[in-house]
Amino acid sequence: MSNPVLSLVEGGDGALKTVAAYTDRKARLLAELGAGERVGLAKNTSNLFRDRAPRARPAVDLKRFDHVLAVDAAAGVVESEGMVRYVDLADATLAHGVMPAVVPQLKSITLGGAVAGVGIEATSFRHGLVHDTIAAFDVVTGDGRIVTCTPENEHRDLFFGFPNSYGTLGYALKLSARTLPVKPYVQIEHLRYTDAAAYFADVAHYVHERDSDFLDGVVFAPGELYFTRGTFVDSAPYTSDYSYERIYYRSIRERASDYLTVRDYLWRWDTDWFWCSKNVGAQHPLLRRLYGRKRLNSIFYQKVMRWNSRWGLTSAWNRLTGVNAESVIQDVDIPLARAAEFLDFFHAEIGILPVWICPIKAPPANVRFPLYPLAPDALYINFGFWDVVRDKKPRPRGFYNRKIERKVSELGGIKSLYSEAYFAHDEFWSIYDRAAYVALKAKYDPQGALGDLYDKIVLRK
Repeated sequence: MSNPVLSLVEGGDGALKTVAAYTDRKARLLAELGAGERVGLAKNTSNLFRDRAPRARPAVDLKRFDHVLAVDAAAGVVESEGMVRYVDLADATLAHGVMPAVVPQLKSITLGGAVAGVGIEATSFRHGLVHDTIAAFDVVTGDGRIVTCTPENEHRDLFFGFPNSYGTLGYALKLSARTLPVKPYVQIEHLRYTDAAAYFADVAHYVHERDSDFLDGVVFAPGELYFTRGTFVDSAPYTSDYSYERIYYRSIRERASDYLTVRDYLWRWDTDWFWCSKNVGAQHPLLRRLYGRKRLNSIFYQKVMRWNSRWGLTSAWNRLTGVNAESVIQDVDIPLARAAEFLDFFHAEIGILPVWICPIKAPPANVRFPLYPLAPDALYINFGFWDVVRDKKPRPRGFYNRKIERKVSELGGIKSLYSEAYFAHDEFWSIYDRAAYVALKAKYDPQGALGDLYDKIVLRK
């Protein structure tokens, strides 16, 4: 994939030519839409973890909108098309001494996808979710228009309503995202705790101190919790490499401190899909060498996952062995004050380990994203857990996922929608603002060409 990367210099010919190329692609798209062609995404990878009924391939796909357009390090902005993968976006910005303000953990996530969904990482304690870092974007709507959305213009309703809409309000073609200055290395400190209450109390402390650039953590067992602080530094006595034979999440238990290059830090979780590479044998030393460095990444693992889903090998094995297996792949955001309570529930009722922990700063009171509402200025804890609960006892479909959904609502939290959901219709729309969504659909997709959010997420239509 070709990604032209240029510094944005006022009046610079190179930047103008790159933006002009985007303008040409947009003009061609408008012509195709004017001819009545159906638009959609036709991606080689996907970070959605739910199966849907096969759909007709769109006549117009947006894969060609995959260019980084310009990097303005001084202004702290990167202009990029929506189908750019974060690995390419990060490389483009790092070449200019900056990084996107929030870089989701997997290389295959696209910028547009992280805004239409919900993107998070270890800078979210200070900068919020990916959509909190966006200044403006162009959207192709369900009624065939291309509109520019900012927080102040006539399309501000779509600007705030677009996050968590998952393609049902349109597709992002070009976005302006905030960047942060970087240093060459990240110094890491892994802090161990045995008590969840003390753990989350210290999370609040580290969120409010100014020395940390990155904060996240891992729960390995009820009495074994780690909180990781990352700090930019100009030099390092050594650097660790977790892109091949060594595994990052294991290192958290093995060493109290560490150093990574900034690029290796951004992708520390990608090599092993956090810890989910174990499901394809990639953590076995011999198989790891057979896979080779180039296949140890989320892009390859997704292909394996899609292949397994298509052929049903795991499902067939579970039926043969009499195991009832339920995928529990979720990220949920819980108010800090209820985080220890949620973790106790999770250990008792679900039992999946490890669990990823990431603090999130909610937007201020004057900023509201109706399809992903968080309490203003509050601190949330994201819990990420991605595994299978195996049970010899027959259970209703979604038994464990429904337990989690109910507990999240009880504690005043919210769930990301990239994976399977089991909400009842009215329950879903009591969480994700139905009135705002209906108004947006009427304005930008009046014929329902892009489908309904509940139908897509819960009914998998």
